[in-house]
Amino acid sequence: MADPLYLDYAATTPVDERVLEAMWPYFTEEFGNASSSTHVFGWRVSEAVQVAREQVSALIGCIPEELIFTSGATESCNLALRGVADSYASKGNHIITCATEHRAVLDTCSALEKKGMQITVLHTDQHGRFDMKQLKEAITPQTILIACMHANNETGVLHPVAEIGKLAKEKGILFFCDATQSVGKIPVNVETLQADLLAFAAHKFYGPKGIGALYVRRKNPRVQLISQITGGGHERNLRSGTLNVPGIVGFGKAAMLAVDEMQKEAERLSSLRLRMETIFRNELKTTINGSETDRLPTISNCCFHLQNPSRMMGGLVQIAAISSGSACSSASQTPSHVLTAMGLSEAEIKSSVRFSLGRKTDADSFGPTLNKMVHFLKELQKEEGIKP
Repeated sequence: MADPLYLDYAATTPVDERVLEAMWPYFTEEFGNASSSTHVFGWRVSEAVQVAREQVSALIGCIPEELIFTSGATESCNLALRGVADSYASKGNHIITCATEHRAVLDTCSALEKKGMQITVLHTDQHGRFDMKQLKEAITPQTILIACMHANNETGVLHPVAEIGKLAKEKGILFFCDATQSVGKIPVNVETLQADLLAFAAHKFYGPKGIGALYVRRKNPRVQLISQITGGGHERNLRSGTLNVPGIVGFGKAAMLAVDEMQKEAERLSSLRLRMETIFRNELKTTINGSETDRLPTISNCCFHLQNPSRMMGGLVQIAAISSGSACSSASQTPSHVLTAMGLSEAEIKSSVRFSLGRKTDADSFGPTLNKMVHFLKELQKEEGIKP
């Protein structure tokens, strides 16, 4: 039986062959430790890390020295949130975030709340966005950080992060942006967004798993963090541990490819997604969850309004590798917190599917798969008496 078509690129992406080729020597010939400063094996590897740091920093418009390599976006989010909470405790104890954030942010905020931090969670409308007025009203003299993602991982909805960054600057508050889903897919520039901290990971844009980064602003303002992993003083004393050199090299190569290819790829995938949504609407009773204008070109979250969603998912996953929500929360049996925050009923949430397209989603394979999905869903809706 042939594998289903992979349509879960928001969860992870395959490593690009060009990225793998760049990484390979650093598993074998160039195996030195980047912190070994007394011999050529360490020197060469250290130089490769610096080149990769420059490539990744170019992707988000920062200087290389502002980039801290981590094990992934979850660690980056933890370092940003916990590091700010510890470092700015004398200034205030209030953090503002949003109900549709990734669990790496929400769960970390909950942990900080148990330690005495005050957390305000902003509500969203049916489109997955919050009102800027609500944010302004939530700010207090004790507010030290606003934490808001760029693109939602379940719906692709884009928040007005540049506007949020501008407000934070005016109020003298730090702004942390989780840009894990957007970096490498659409242009992201830390100066345009006015972000003080920004988290992302390589495996979301065809780099390897296990490597991520946190941007930490060095001036206007200079952000101070308390390290959460100690023992060696690596990465400007903010993240100790032997550097994952193959991963970092792959991260750099993936970033370089994204700079060159993301615009054309975004246009191609946006066209395929529009084709899918048009067919779903014309032939099935389907609604799109979240804003249809301000979102990534790669994600579509669709509700098919079925009464037997388990049967729906069981059949669809035989046709395409899809998701009912975030891969990081798949072990939980509770309904999606993102769709819940947007006001969907439990039945609507269970009948919703996230489709995320990527580099290997081509028209030749996508068309037949789309036809199979429509045929299957149409039969289910017909059995339940649902008319398009």
